[in-house]
Amino acid sequence: MDELSGLLREIMNEKLVQAILSNSRDKSYGDKLKLRPVLLQGRLMFQSTRYAGNQVFHENHDAQGACELIKKLLQGQFRQCEIVAQDKRATVLVSKKGKMTIKTKTATCNIPREFSHNREKQYILKEGCPVDFLVGLGVQTPDGKITKNKYDKFRQINRYLEFIEDILDQLPKEGTIHVIDFGCGKSYLTFAMYYYLRVLQGRDIHITGLDLKADVIRHCNELAAQCGYDQLQFQVGDISAYEGEQKVDMVVSLHACDTATDYALEKAVGWGARVILAVPCCQHEVNRQIHCRELEPLLRYGVIKERMSALITDAIRAGLLERQGYDTQILEFIDMEHTPKNLLIRAVKKPQGTGAGRQRMLKKQEAIWESESQGEKENARQGGNTLQETMELLGVNPTLACLLDRNQG
Repeated sequence: MDELSGLLREIMNEKLVQAILSNSRDKSYGDKLKLRPVLLQGRLMFQSTRYAGNQVFHENHDAQGACELIKKLLQGQFRQCEIVAQDKRATVLVSKKGKMTIKTKTATCNIPREFSHNREKQYILKEGCPVDFLVGLGVQTPDGKITKNKYDKFRQINRYLEFIEDILDQLPKEGTIHVIDFGCGKSYLTFAMYYYLRVLQGRDIHITGLDLKADVIRHCNELAAQCGYDQLQFQVGDISAYEGEQKVDMVVSLHACDTATDYALEKAVGWGARVILAVPCCQHEVNRQIHCRELEPLLRYGVIKERMSALITDAIRAGLLERQGYDTQILEFIDMEHTPKNLLIRAVKKPQGTGAGRQRMLKKQEAIWESESQGEKENARQGGNTLQETMELLGVNPTLACLLDRNQG
């Protein structure tokens, strides 16, 4: 055991690639366990993945905890451990009588991307490292290879996780983080969000996915149970009628059709969600409404009118969220050749005070809205039209504007 302790102390750092424990004595506990290094909020940790039948269980450990886990499991649960580090490989075998044999040899191995400093694209989820939900959704094969026709989806998932990574500090540090994913569909990105926040970041997270398709929701719940994602649930329901939460920290709406995105954004504002992520889809409403004599030479072309209407819709939505106290960005989601619907609205709630300070802030904000809608337009014109004037110029009144006006009224 002393020899094993020395070996583990030597390799349990950023040089470890992976350690795999196998040849299980008790299949009910698991067939194998894999350990690999991960960076959690800048801290080096070690993630264990235990495979038990169709279920997968994850835990994060510090270096000492990871060493103790391996020693404990080799004394009772597993008879073999294969260790791969950047400069060493080792095999640990345990006989039926408990005798331990350790064989090591010098080796070289590519540095894991999360610890490299080259200029290659560093994906959060790595090709070659199997992830349970990616395998279940057909994006990866069981050995971690990306399915040939799913590589664009793999890239999209990683791009989405980069957006999540950027807003991580905006989410609550303590307590459960509540997330609603409106129009979740097959839930590739919903599963990815849960895996990143719960498994890789170790945050206390509860995610609800909502969609109208009962068969899709049933499949998603089955996969969540199979992966052991006990804080991820899916429900059949309509966005506009959803009333299932009192407090939500983040609202996600990816490819909710036409005005469904507006209802999702209105719900998020009503909850005071700290973060909103929305990728709009099928934006027909403004296309039907828009009527502007000055732009008529451009709008007479159908495809141009359609694309301009989509861009105008997103810009107005972003402006309306700004008026509700959000710092809002419009970002490119995935490359244009994959889909024309490639813009993501990311809104982060601006810090607010409490008590009298918060009341003063709210009154000031109300005064700004009143000024924008009724007075001081001449001053606004010096820096351009107000949002309300722009909508009037274009002859549009999007659903989100109507919903927010109704709530404020």
